[in-house]
Amino acid sequence: MTGFPLGAAVTIPQLERDPHGVLARLREREPVSWVPALEGWLVTRHDLALEVMRDAATFTVEDPRFSTAQVVGPSMLSLDGERHARHREPFVGPFRPGAVRERFAQTVAAEAERLIDALAPAGAAELRRSFAGPLAAATITRTLGLGREEVSTVLERYDAIVAAVTEITEGRPLPQPGRDAFAGLRARLEQVITAADQASLLGAVGASCTLSTEQIVSNAAVLLFGGIETTEGMIATAALAALAHPSALAGALRSPDMLELAIEESLRLEPAAAMVDRYATKNVELGGATIGQRELVHVSITAANRDPAVFAEPDRFDPSRPNLRRHLAFAQGPHVCVGVHLARLEARIALAALLRRLPGLRLDPERPSAVRGLVFRKPPGVHALWYTTV
Repeated sequence: MTGFPLGAAVTIPQLERDPHGVLARLREREPVSWVPALEGWLVTRHDLALEVMRDAATFTVEDPRFSTAQVVGPSMLSLDGERHARHREPFVGPFRPGAVRERFAQTVAAEAERLIDALAPAGAAELRRSFAGPLAAATITRTLGLGREEVSTVLERYDAIVAAVTEITEGRPLPQPGRDAFAGLRARLEQVITAADQASLLGAVGASCTLSTEQIVSNAAVLLFGGIETTEGMIATAALAALAHPSALAGALRSPDMLELAIEESLRLEPAAAMVDRYATKNVELGGATIGQRELVHVSITAANRDPAVFAEPDRFDPSRPNLRRHLAFAQGPHVCVGVHLARLEARIALAALLRRLPGLRLDPERPSAVRGLVFRKPPGVHALWYTTV
């Protein structure tokens, strides 16, 4: 593929570590660019990202190469049209805003308090793995019908599954640890579905919908992706952003509304899901490029969220910007995140609890961190300090 010199020079390490400079250049000069390192097209402009995500007839997820489907099987994430609607519909009701507040608010708050009880006396902690990850994992595992004692096992398996998806995205074959992790997860989820316990989401879905057990398991694995990987990243990145910006932190301490805006701005600047994949169903022109039928199209949510045509001074952390909610962190179109309301609820409760319970909460200046990742982005660690009472 010729005519895309900027795309030809892009490397995986650039996209993993600090992609914003190269994405800005692509957005300005090659908004739809062929990137050999990704073996596909990369879309970086906000309007073009919306066009791709909203047009499932032209840009589909249904393809044997779809990375997540290779690990967990066909699901609402990797199907379009009627089959997508059939897989998604049983899970929509439990994740509507009212249902989320009623079902999850108290349990999320209680889990956050329990985790902080354990952290508070130390005066220091790494908040991603000691707080954000366990909170996200406990919430979604209990929702699906698993016990709290299974959280560590679920985290180990999901780490291997996420690593497998990343390997495939980078052009490597599905690794055996990813296969083994999903096999173990599948066996446990099948037990929950077969039990048909109406108190659990999977038990209720299994007793009331037409999906097979295998299909429910695949969709449950997708919920785990969102409920653990992206929610952990969302909470950790929001904590990092708020603590790095004193004015935003002061506003978040004063007002729940300001806290919510700070979370949304952190989502815009560093979405937990950096890219989504589509495949062209026909030859199509997009942003001055000719995309061939069946060619892979990566939509960079990270780049679209910093498009200066939409967001003034896009690299600046500004929770007061008037069009903040035009960010695409939860995607758009038929594949908009089904768990968006739960993720936002968890982030609000988590950050509010941290700020309320840990006086003088601040980043550890001796252990700085930054957001990293190709497909899923989050800080490797959020090292924080706070004052303790004697």
